[in-house]
Amino acid sequence: MNQKTSFFSPAARKIALLIVFVLGIAIRLYDLTDLPLEFHSTRQLLSALKARGMYYETRTDVPPEERAFAIQQWKFRASVEPELFERIAAWTYQFTGEKVWIARIYSSAFWAIGGIFLYLLARRLTSEDGAVAAAALYLFLPYAIIASRSFQPDPLMTMLIVMFLWAVREWSSCFTAKSAENAKGEEKSLRDLGVLRGSKCSWFFAALAGLFGGLAIFVKFPAAFFVVGGGLGAALSRGSVKEALKNPQVYVMALLGILPGAGYLIYGVFMAGYLGQQFGGRFIPALFLSPSYYLGWLNMLNLVLGGFVLTAALLGLFFFDKEKRRFLLGLWAGYALFGLYFNYHISTHDYYSLPLIPVAALSIAPLADSLLAKLAQLTQSRPARLTSFFFLVIGLLAVTWNTRSQLNAVDYRPEAALWAEIARRTDGYNLAGLTQDYGARLAYWGWRNITSWPSYGDLRYADERGGNRDLEEQFAEIAGKKDLFLVTDFYDLNRQPFLKEKLKSFPVFAEGDGYIIYDLTQD
Repeated sequence: MNQKTSFFSPAARKIALLIVFVLGIAIRLYDLTDLPLEFHSTRQLLSALKARGMYYETRTDVPPEERAFAIQQWKFRASVEPELFERIAAWTYQFTGEKVWIARIYSSAFWAIGGIFLYLLARRLTSEDGAVAAAALYLFLPYAIIASRSFQPDPLMTMLIVMFLWAVREWSSCFTAKSAENAKGEEKSLRDLGVLRGSKCSWFFAALAGLFGGLAIFVKFPAAFFVVGGGLGAALSRGSVKEALKNPQVYVMALLGILPGAGYLIYGVFMAGYLGQQFGGRFIPALFLSPSYYLGWLNMLNLVLGGFVLTAALLGLFFFDKEKRRFLLGLWAGYALFGLYFNYHISTHDYYSLPLIPVAALSIAPLADSLLAKLAQLTQSRPARLTSFFFLVIGLLAVTWNTRSQLNAVDYRPEAALWAEIARRTDGYNLAGLTQDYGARLAYWGWRNITSWPSYGDLRYADERGGNRDLEEQFAEIAGKKDLFLVTDFYDLNRQPFLKEKLKSFPVFAEGDGYIIYDLTQD
């Protein structure tokens, strides 16, 4: 690969990287102050409510009832991952005030930093040209632009996964460099390189890889599949399992990788107790016999990567040599095992496949390198080379403009006033309801609690797990002691004929643009 004609000159490469990263960050900061409802709003509002609770805990200049409500919302909402990102946002609120869009800046920065390390890793695996292409795909894939600015731990987790992959690959490369130095023209086996265990190079990157991998798993447990897959791929690319197990650096990486997440797990399950119920329902064996599981997973891949990118990434694996292909196959195998274990979520939650984006970008890098090398041969003259470079920039601008149009299509800012209005009209009443995000919007912008009726998806999920429900009993349990029933999610209501007919038996208490409230005190 290194003998091929390079498409980018050193100067052109710097310009290309500058365009890729500046444009990639700029599109993520577009429409910065819009409400966090454009992407998985339930998950984003969970983090927003927690961050606000943490911030209000430090304030004494707010009404006591607001402070108590904010803290209560933070404490009672489910916690699966450590609240690290929320802590960062809450700390920043100390200087900016409560600006939920601050998280959008952090997430975009996390993703961009991951892009830097992805470039460095792809350069090691392929070439400078392939690395530029990998970074461009990572930053400009349409799904990645939207997902990587969301207020949830996934962009931070993905950044740390990429940093781990870079470090573990550098660790693996230390052995190659040392081997060439020590061989002196003689062929040596990997077993003969045990002396390298004291190498400063390999020990440094082993510790760095363990640190990044451990932090990735600490931020979100599913990172373990990619960390373990990448680690095994890097270790086995240099030899057998037996040889890898003889290397003490492997154990250092494993220990550093396990400790942070294990510490949090032990604390959350056995000491604080709030994690005990959070890991159920992730694996449903019956789904393996359901075609909807496989079709759903494929649909998520099509949404995250697109069929063309997925196909190109898989074909790109054939362009690696055997040693590098093992490293990439370890990552793909880790993702496959991840999808088999989290079989419900991988087929219904697109952002569960977010860490696959850097894996796909790395897999495409050698294919892109070959195409760019061919393009370099076809554009020998300066005008032709400049024209082809211009066409590539036009492609990035087109993707950016399309994403900008998508972000600009809906303005969510008026929703804050809507939920504040609903809160005023229901002041003093106990509420049940079918609303977006399980009442999180009313809690965040209306400062009101609501007992949520399950969504259509929740009811289906209960069926998948073999639950037997009586809707009459469920309605009595949720709404029996409430004064009002609020409906704002009319799409979901139309998918639930029982609830729709049940509510018709109650008079309308109030209604407005986007909501209707039923009076449960009068049949």
